[in-house]
Formats: sequence, C-alpha cells, structure tokens
Amino acid sequence: MTTGTLDIAPKLRGRPREFNMDSALDEALNVFSERGYHAASISELTEAMGLTAGSVYKAFGDKRGVFLAAFGRYRQVRQQLIDETLAEAPNGYEKLRALVTFFAEASCGEIGRRGCLVVGSATELVLFDDEVASRVGVAFDFDERRILDLIRLGQADGSIAGDIDSEITARALLALTKGMRVIGKTGRKTEHMLAVAETAMKLLT
Repeated sequence: MTTGTLDIAPKLRGRPREFNMDSALDEALNVFSERGYHAASISELTEAMGLTAGSVYKAFGDKRGVFLAAFGRYRQVRQQLIDETLAEAPNGYEKLRALVTFFAEASCGEIGRRGCLVVGSATELVLFDDEVASRVGVAFDFDERRILDLIRLGQADGSIAGDIDSEITARALLALTKGMRVIGKTGRKTEHMLAVAETAMKLLT
C-alpha cells in the first residue's frame, strides 16, 4: 500500500486534484470501527474521507478495497504506537505491563466503543472473505508472537518467573487483550479495565 499524497483525479483540465491517503484512510477507519463493514455505506465513507464516489472507486476499486487499505493502515499505526510505548519500559515484565495497559486504555470510553478493527473483522468477515481471514490470522499471530517474545525476554532478565509456560501464557494474554476490545464496545470505565490489566499481570508471577 502506498502512503502520502496520491493523484486520483482524471486529467481533464489543468492539474489533477490530490488527496492524502493516510488522512483519508484514518477517516474510513472511524466509519468501519463505528459502523462495522456491512453497515458502512459508500456514501458514509466518501463523506468522511472528503472524496467523491468516483475518486474512491478509482483509488480503491470498491468498499472492500477501502476496507483492506484501512485495515493495513490501522495495523501500521497501532504497531507504531505500541512500539513507542514498549520502548520506554526497562524489562520484559514492565513491557508486558505497558502492552496490557495499552489495550486496557483503548477499551474505555469513546475509543473503546469504537472497538478494534482487527477484532471486529474477525467476528464479522472471516467466515465470508478468505483474504480478510488471512489478514486477521496474520495479525493475531503477530500479536501472540510479540507477547511470547516479551515473556521470554522477562524470563531471561529475571523480571518474569522462569517456571511459567510461556506459550500458554502468551495465548491467554492474547485472548484477554482481544477480549478487552470486545468488552470495551459496551463503554467500560477506565478504572475497571485497568483493574483487569493488573489482574492479568498475575499470570506472570
């Protein structure tokens, strides 16, 4: 997927109009997160993205194309945010605490009600779209591997108990963090979700 400013208008007269791909996809993400794939209409997407229907079709092909591009954008942005968050933690345990807290805070209030595009896709589309199913599977595998790597880092640096089963614990934390995003759709309070995060950390002791 390319990013930045893309030329999408037909060259009829003068210079073609341009739009910023990242900004447009960020707006599409809001629509898909709030409405879901099936409920989101092209008219809602074009209005949010600030584009005409013709421009959207030319750039993405159809609604599914917009969704796949938005999915890629979502993963890119989230991974950057998480990487920045983890970089500040001094050891494996604290990095995992930062990761679980990140998901807890993303599962509260207005942000929580919007939900996670990856989790939403898993529940709405994976049975009907093989490509989406593949992308969701890759995303979940990546997230599980990151948790596993952090557990093993903590075991190596002594901040996490060496006798816990790292693979099973990684799967448990994956399920918990994804479950947070589902529960967050109901508008949970911040203190409730942070308490869940703290309880989850007991799996590492």
